[in-house]
Amino acid sequence: MINELKDLCLLDGISGDEGQVREYIISRIKDKAEIKVDALGNVIAFVKGKNRSKNRVMISAHMDEVGMIVTYINEDGTLKLSPVGGIDPRVVFGRRVTVGKNNAVGVIGGTAVHNLSAEDRKKSVPFDKMTADIGCKSREDAQKLVSPGDSVRFVSDFVSFGDGYVKCKAIDDRVGCAVMLRLIDEGLEYDAYFTFVVQEEIGLRGAKCAAYTVDPDYALVIEATTAADIPEVSGDSKVCVLGGGPVISFMDRHTVYDKELYALAFETAKGNGIPCQTKTRVAGGNDAGAIHVSRGGVRTCAVSLPCRYLHSPSCVIRESDLENAYILTRFLLDRTCNR
Repeated sequence: MINELKDLCLLDGISGDEGQVREYIISRIKDKAEIKVDALGNVIAFVKGKNRSKNRVMISAHMDEVGMIVTYINEDGTLKLSPVGGIDPRVVFGRRVTVGKNNAVGVIGGTAVHNLSAEDRKKSVPFDKMTADIGCKSREDAQKLVSPGDSVRFVSDFVSFGDGYVKCKAIDDRVGCAVMLRLIDEGLEYDAYFTFVVQEEIGLRGAKCAAYTVDPDYALVIEATTAADIPEVSGDSKVCVLGGGPVISFMDRHTVYDKELYALAFETAKGNGIPCQTKTRVAGGNDAGAIHVSRGGVRTCAVSLPCRYLHSPSCVIRESDLENAYILTRFLLDRTCNR
């Protein structure tokens, strides 16, 4: 599964421009599922199991990643940018990026440090003060390569390091896509719907449409979530920890999760020897926020992987958490299908 995750993370697919990821996923499952791509770009796949499910169950992950978009081309050929999704500007300045369909190579820059005031040196550079330098001398040169509306993507290597750690961009939420692809590859006990959705990072938009189409009784959302288990952070401020197993949330900023499914997840984890944890703060959110209120309501549970440095070019997870998230999701899928 780690090789699949590498392939997925190295694809580019910011919100609204998920085509590379969508094409990859369709190529992987085209012989194993009945596939529909809706008007927004969601991949909705029905996968036959050995048995018919008692309930209609939807398992979902989003294909998009955070990034930036070109808003204007300056006279000197540099590009003005706007964030796509929630990005801390501190992780952007000085980063290498690619821009548009021509994959123009660029570097994010701004005012030189020696030209900053003493006060500005204490602050992170805001997006409106950043530009992407793509090596052009003029607006006319830049227009040959890029246009306003083009996607700006982080460049990031996929690296394994330390005691089972992995670093790359787009781990949020290519980990969910990787788990779902493995489930499809290994075959299902019960029929289920798999939705690989778009535009989560800018408002849970794809999931809203996919859930309306599928009209599930139950939904499992596979996601990455923020871990702050770093030096000088203690107690509940850590939120969750790498190596502690998949994260089952009771509440976040968009969802109060189904209490029976929350309990079922921990019961299932304990009964099968799977490490599992919850978030110690009500924070963040994911596609469950749109899914659980679709139509007449959907009983929803999220299985998340703890991830350090979320929404950056250097997201970090632990391989053991990925494997345990897959195992727990498989058990929960069977149990929700047959409740």
